Amino acid sequence: MPNEKISLRRGTEADAELLLEFIRALAEYEHLIVSSDAEILRRDVFLDKRAEAVFAEIAGQPVGMALFFFTYSTFSGRKVIYLEDIFVKDAFRGQGIGKELLCYVARLAVEQNCDRLDWAALSWNKPAQDFYQKLGAVPLQGWDRYFLYGEALQKLAGCPTGSGNTTGH
Repeated sequence: MPNEKISLRRGTEADAELLLEFIRALAEYEHLIVSSDAEILRRDVFLDKRAEAVFAEIAGQPVGMALFFFTYSTFSGRKVIYLEDIFVKDAFRGQGIGKELLCYVARLAVEQNCDRLDWAALSWNKPAQDFYQKLGAVPLQGWDRYFLYGEALQKLAGCPTGSGNTTGH
């Protein structure tokens, strides 16, 4: 297997179940819970194009995936690609598949004149951190990521706003 050719392909609507399989495998690895389903992914990723997926295959077998979307940098005035997920099946790690997936997304960022390519790694995931740094990525010093979800999100959404006059979103 180590010398077999890696091919990449963009995901299509027919890949919603496959994408969910990869997301579940990633969640298991990261000790997280998946609340999405194939229909949500089909709609959001493939129909509404809120994100894009690319799959890595060896001999027609899906072995890895990356999911990303565009954001915007107000400071540079340019697009940014945010890599939400990248995952390679255990049996296929160490064969350059993760690098191929990242190269694909990096090429797209360059082609789209993006300011940068962003992503996050769990603080305990030293193998991922080492891999990213080997590719030239640097941890973002002086910035901490924050999440607002669940009850805290609901509470903030219900907080009073100055005049109470809100228009649009």
